[in-house]
Amino acid sequence: MKTWDAIIVGGGIIGLSLAIALRKRGATVLLVERGQPGREASHAAAGMLANCGSETPAALRELAAASAAMYPEFVLELQDESGVHIDLRDPGTILFLSPEPKLHLYDEQVGAESLTPGRLRELEPGLHEERYPAVYLKERSVDPRALVAAASRAAKHRGVDISSGTEVKEVLVADGRASGVRTDRTSYSSAAVVNCAGAWAGQIAPHQFPTRPVKGQMLAVVGAPHGTLKHVVRSPDVYLVPRTDGRILIGATVEEAGYDKRTDPATIQRMHQAALHILPALRQGRVHDAWAGLRPGTPDNLPILGETSTPGYFVATGHFRDGILLAPVTAHVMAQLISGAKPEYDLSAFSPVRFD
Repeated sequence: MKTWDAIIVGGGIIGLSLAIALRKRGATVLLVERGQPGREASHAAAGMLANCGSETPAALRELAAASAAMYPEFVLELQDESGVHIDLRDPGTILFLSPEPKLHLYDEQVGAESLTPGRLRELEPGLHEERYPAVYLKERSVDPRALVAAASRAAKHRGVDISSGTEVKEVLVADGRASGVRTDRTSYSSAAVVNCAGAWAGQIAPHQFPTRPVKGQMLAVVGAPHGTLKHVVRSPDVYLVPRTDGRILIGATVEEAGYDKRTDPATIQRMHQAALHILPALRQGRVHDAWAGLRPGTPDNLPILGETSTPGYFVATGHFRDGILLAPVTAHVMAQLISGAKPEYDLSAFSPVRFD
């Protein structure tokens, strides 16, 4: 029976990126995905690469900053190997703060700039937001759907084996070590197993990780005048993310709704109206699509990264709202760890054994 050096459970951007990183180190890799690779949380994400301020837990900021810095090379490599244009944008972010300015949360290293009304009009003449003070941040954004499409092609190009439409039920253990996985169809053997199953990570025996789905609803507007929005805009009520193709994404809710991915028309309408208040020119466009995704949350809002108490069984999940941002650094450090090298960054705060 064929065996692999590593089996990755879950084909989102975390699993795909790690599969590529392990192949670069010469490992044979099988990726097993319960549905279609890249069609869950990664597909639903907005792609804001926000790596500073109060939104990012303190324990995560070093990894977040490192991953954001890795993004240009990460994207360039995936584009070269896949032929897919990923749409990495870097005009920056306009952040509206509420209720009071918190500029001290954004240090000079990320290029924070407190915006006067005049400077705000220079950056985005179409914005209408008078309730909150504004800050400019040097942040990037990326199209996650293009990103996962590129990563999937790059993984195949590098020789990653992919099994889609099959659900992993259990990590197999022999002589005290992980030895493969059992799916709803068959079993596969490997020297290492990595659980990258996102919101479903806790459903795989024998370890029960406390991951949970956190629902996020979003919509996209098309047909607004060209150049309506250049920057990502984040406010206490809603955020807007422009794409180079003219789409403007609007999001997103944070809901404890189990595995329900249905959209609610009233919620979509509320977000649309909030966006129209901030950017009135959106009235000239139309709602093109609305969707929901399930982010993998954890009790302490930190990802789960590292080896479990079962040797050879690793976890890389629980990235919550930062899965797209953290993909490059997660792949980098987990590939180091799985290969027997010392990770470049301290992962102790994210260890899965904290939940044992």
